[in-house]
Order: sequence, then structure tokens, then C-alpha cells
Amino acid sequence: MTKTSNIHVHDHPLLKHKLGYLRDQRTYSHEFRELTKEISRILAYEVMKDWTDMEKVTIQTPIAKATIERIVNAPVVVSIMRAGNGMLDAVLSMIPFASAGFIGIYRDKFVHNTVEYYFKMPVDVKGRTAIICDPLISTADTIIAAIDRLKSYEVKKIKVLAILISEFAVEKIYNLHPDVELHTVGVETEINELGYLVPGLGDAGDRLYQTK
Repeated sequence: MTKTSNIHVHDHPLLKHKLGYLRDQRTYSHEFRELTKEISRILAYEVMKDWTDMEKVTIQTPIAKATIERIVNAPVVVSIMRAGNGMLDAVLSMIPFASAGFIGIYRDKFVHNTVEYYFKMPVDVKGRTAIICDPLISTADTIIAAIDRLKSYEVKKIKVLAILISEFAVEKIYNLHPDVELHTVGVETEINELGYLVPGLGDAGDRLYQTK
């Protein structure tokens, strides 16, 4: 993989441990959902580490007055439906003051292009940071379409949270959107003929919601 500056691979032992159970086909759906939430919370912590929009506020503690810091200009957490919904609530639990947006988009194999069927954002999304949740990114077609749409709304910055992403997707996103940050637990070197990451963990949406 070409070295790029937009990828942050978080290899904490807890993330590796949880990812191992996500990969296992014997992991039940309810366990898969909980593990996805646990990983998402850790990724949310990591993605906010460099947040600089802070304000000082004077408050009264039980003992004395104190000056504390609070986050301002909260991000918009965007779910790429439907698999992104498995990450959304966990990320919002870490950033409860954030608002949420939803993008329904898929790649149509007949028209060989992405199709958007749903788009809903907060009215004040312009100028705010968007954190996109999408568990698995293989060809990057849908995530790039989502990034294009968010940029058309003039968001300030875009950060992507993915549990796994392909080398191909990392380079493709970097070539088209070098300003977008990618945060992931692992980078896969292979995509099979069906578009699945290898070894991957299957279809995240199906495993989250017991569908086929």
C-alpha cells in the first residue's frame, strides 16, 4: 500500500481482541452488535483526540469556583445505512452533544454506479465536522459518494470511522479526497470477486441484523 497521511490504524490490544470475535462466523448476531458498539466507542474516543474547538467556562464545584473546558461546534455523526447504524448509537454515547445524519446509498451492479435513496442532515451542518460511520469499506464507491454529498453541503472537515478498510479503498479515497481522515482497526489487502474484504468478517449489515 502506498503510504498516505490520511489513514490512522488503531491497533490497541482491546480492539484486536474484539475484532477477532467479529471475524469469527460462530459469533452470534447479538454478540456481533455489542462488539461493534464497543469498537465504535473506542474509535470515537480516538477520533476526538485532536479536537481543538474548546471554550473555557467558570462553574461552581461543591468546594469552590473553577474554570473548566467544554467542547463547542459539536460534530455531526453520519451513518451510512444500514450497517453504519450499528455504530451510530455507540459513537453518540461517547459524543452525546453531537447531532446525527443519515445517508442511504448503495452500488447498483446493473448501472455500475452508486444510487442514493435517502439523505437527511441537521439544518446547521454547514461548517461543522462530519464523522462518518461505515463498518466495512472495500471498493470505496459508496463512501466516496457520501463524502461528495457532504462536501456539497460545505462541511468543515470529514472523518471516517471504519472497523475494516481495504488498501485499495485507502488509496482511492486519498487520491480523490486527501483531506479526509480515515480511522480503522485494520487494513485488508484483498477484495474477492463479490466485493467482500478478505479475510474480512462477511456482510456487516447481515450479521448485525440477521438478514441475507
